[in-house]
Amino acid sequence: MDILLLTAATAAIAALFFYLFKARKAGKKAPSMMKKQLIAFGATCLGSVLLPVVSYAAEAPAAAASSSAAGMAYLAAALVTGLACIGCGIAVAAAAPAAIGAVSENDKTFGKSLIFVAMGEGVAIYGLLISIMILNKV
Repeated sequence: MDILLLTAATAAIAALFFYLFKARKAGKKAPSMMKKQLIAFGATCLGSVLLPVVSYAAEAPAAAASSSAAGMAYLAAALVTGLACIGCGIAVAAAAPAAIGAVSENDKTFGKSLIFVAMGEGVAIYGLLISIMILNKV
């Protein structure tokens, strides 16, 4: 049952990306495509979370509670790492070009600009540490 749910979620996400590339090739506007993609991706994620909970509800209550709690812990660890890395990418994408520009104009600003880039990368490390702490509790 778990493999079937995983396959269905993977197929839904692959279909979303296929639709995105097909619509982009046809010349549709990006904002309307993005709205449709976010709605469909949210529905897929919600279904991926709710379907296992419904299927485990038929099991014994103690077994269902422990497997559901473990699944939610793994989901939380994945979300923490993924969202922290997305935030890190946004921060580094803004700070690194500015740091390169500042260093090219004045070599003395290298240390200051390196600190700002490293602060953005620290967000990903903190996310990874929190996910490790979550996984140690499971």
